[in-house]
Amino acid sequence: MDTLKFITAGNVDDGKSTLIGRLLYDSNSIHTDQLGVLEKQSKNISKNSNIDLALVTDGLRAEREQGITIDVAYKYFATEKRKFIIADAPGHEQYTRNMVTGVSNSDLIIILIDARNGVTTQTKRHASIGSLMCLKKAIVAINKMDIIDYSEEVFNQIKNDFEALLPELNYNEVHFVPISALAGDNIVSKSENTSWYKGQNILELLETIEIETQENLPARFQVQYVIRPQEESLHDYRGYAGLVLSGKYKVGDEITVLPANITTKILRLERNLTDVEEVIAGDNVVIHLENDVDISRGDSFILANDEVKQNNKITSWVCWLDSQNLQLGKPYILQHRFKSVRVKIKAINQRWDVNNWEFITTDQIGLNDIAQIEIQSNQPLIYDVFTENNKTGNAILVDETTHNTVGALMIL
Repeated sequence: MDTLKFITAGNVDDGKSTLIGRLLYDSNSIHTDQLGVLEKQSKNISKNSNIDLALVTDGLRAEREQGITIDVAYKYFATEKRKFIIADAPGHEQYTRNMVTGVSNSDLIIILIDARNGVTTQTKRHASIGSLMCLKKAIVAINKMDIIDYSEEVFNQIKNDFEALLPELNYNEVHFVPISALAGDNIVSKSENTSWYKGQNILELLETIEIETQENLPARFQVQYVIRPQEESLHDYRGYAGLVLSGKYKVGDEITVLPANITTKILRLERNLTDVEEVIAGDNVVIHLENDVDISRGDSFILANDEVKQNNKITSWVCWLDSQNLQLGKPYILQHRFKSVRVKIKAINQRWDVNNWEFITTDQIGLNDIAQIEIQSNQPLIYDVFTENNKTGNAILVDETTHNTVGALMIL
């Protein structure tokens, strides 16, 4: 059974947390003891006897007190057809970095739009961030249809307004659904209140939408740990443990070890302490090679006939995560999965003003800003372009003095 990871995004009070709560509640994915806790918490907040479904994800005390989502909350559930990991992202502009974190781990985005307000600046912002992070599939859930008497005319107008944005975005599959998260319309079952809507409900879409897998991409593996037991019984054991980031590897494959540029063959593959003939993207494995090669943590294995980018000068989008502004010329640590290199930011090409959909020339990048920058490292980085392989095309920047993660990178 495969797993779909998706994120919800929208303005404050558009109903993201309520949608997730309703999805879990109506699909019987909330345990009885959890329902009891939710009922008690709902009564503490409101005299209304109904359960406040937003509390399913709004776990922080500050979130409950303010009635907003601050942190990215993750929930897990499953149906007979698929497993799901849900990320509930904040709607506030000041929490853009939190949304970028959630989107980076998702296969699909659900963009909520309040039917009373239509497409807003924040709608454009969230749709743009999802597109920048290479999400290809989106569900536009037009919420609070109950408040506008389930008007087909309003639904169609909002749909047309959003479709007008699509030429600027990179989505290749977008579905529009009229819903009421509070009342449960078109969440888990079709609603009689929208008899004019002929499409699928939210859960049906989530269960049937096709997931693009990493398995069909070029094979990529980065060494996390060199296993060399100090035991006489395992005297000749040498394995390289890590995650298959994309593609597949088979016993007998000829590979190139980078950056040393040494060619050898795969002798054995271990998964879950068992020898296997083939491993695919997402597998945690131990790879044994035909020859003894000097290999360290962070080295990469690619198939011998494949190509990968190697450069110590890269251009990248960055979402700035730190309260201290980016400093040109200051040394940072670039962490590319298990490979660390020292880098300097040589130039800021442009900052993306998502709200106005324009690029601005600037020399200042601050918290939550998204910008295109030029980076120079002290040794070549082995990577793919983010739009072609987001597993090997992303990285983070770390301040080497404070050890804070200050930037999320999407390499161009």
